[in-house]
Amino acid sequence: MGRDISNRGGSKTPGGLGKTDSKVRSKAGSSTKAGTDQVLIGDCVEIMNGLEEASVDMVFADPPYYLQLAGDLMRPNNTRVDGVDDDWDRFDGFKAYDDFTHSWLKAAKRVLKPNGTLWVIGSYHNIFRVGVQLQDLGFWMLNDIIWRKTNPMPNFRGRRFTNAHETLIWCSRDKDSKYLFNYEAMKNLNDDLQMRSDWVLPICTGSERLKLNGKKAHPTQKPESLLHRVILAATDVDDVILDPFFGSGTTGAVAKKLGRRIIGIERDKDYAGIAKERLKSTRVVSDPDLVSTPAKRKEARIPFGWLVERGLLKPGEVLHDERRRYKARVRADGTLISADVRGSIHQVGAQVQKAPACNGWQFWCMEVKGELVPIDVLRQKLRAELH
Repeated sequence: MGRDISNRGGSKTPGGLGKTDSKVRSKAGSSTKAGTDQVLIGDCVEIMNGLEEASVDMVFADPPYYLQLAGDLMRPNNTRVDGVDDDWDRFDGFKAYDDFTHSWLKAAKRVLKPNGTLWVIGSYHNIFRVGVQLQDLGFWMLNDIIWRKTNPMPNFRGRRFTNAHETLIWCSRDKDSKYLFNYEAMKNLNDDLQMRSDWVLPICTGSERLKLNGKKAHPTQKPESLLHRVILAATDVDDVILDPFFGSGTTGAVAKKLGRRIIGIERDKDYAGIAKERLKSTRVVSDPDLVSTPAKRKEARIPFGWLVERGLLKPGEVLHDERRRYKARVRADGTLISADVRGSIHQVGAQVQKAPACNGWQFWCMEVKGELVPIDVLRQKLRAELH
């Protein structure tokens, strides 16, 4: 992502792409319109302070890491490592970095909606200092995520462990925020297992890495796979995502692909130009249903009796649990009957197990070609037809 030194240099006139619905205040104090799906060039604190308050659903920030490099880093063959030595990563000390961090985080909190969330990524150089500022400003920590790189840069000097991970902090705007977490989407991505807080993903290489004249267009470009997971986890279709350190526009490209809207802020006009071109060439998925995973509790209710009415299950058909310990027969009125009890799929499932509750859709299975399949498959079939 980009690196925007917000307390250095003047802002440029905002320019961008696409729709218009967020407000930016001009230096004279008058209200001007600036759209989403665009790149604004200038000082990120000044621009965020001009945006309409509580207008953004999520902030993703990849700020300067303040790497504090001393001299060139050389490979064993005496070639120079192409590291980060740009002006935007230089500060006069920790206090200057802390002041900078406080300023952009305060501005970001102002534009976040009450139930919005913020993600920030960093390394051991800066992430702990960022964490202190987050808590001091009243953000509420939700998770720290370890991005474990499958292909990290080697440790050429051999005097430390190889730096094979970076840390993301995910937090809500306030302690009581009713933040969005797309649990089902994350579980689906992870082969129907709960998504853990350690993510194994490669760094940005190969054809994904943007280049100019054979060199990296931006030194700290993040992989799209990382942003895909972040954006899918905490936003919905048409949500507005703000990236105050836009860089080469990875956040914007992934957001656009997933049907979200983006406001990118970038201090460097060359990086901003690269990001604009990238957004122009990014393909949008036309069907929003393909980039959204509704929470199960929000899905259409399908009574079990509908399966019987539609002939998907027949009266008298026998259902089993997945281990064939229990069985019950389907009744014409959409209830089940076992040896000892009659009732709904949930009531009978709970009674046969002597359990306080049961999800009958997952507990009861039908036999298909000798295999037991949960009846929830039939419920999803009817939901798809309704949709």
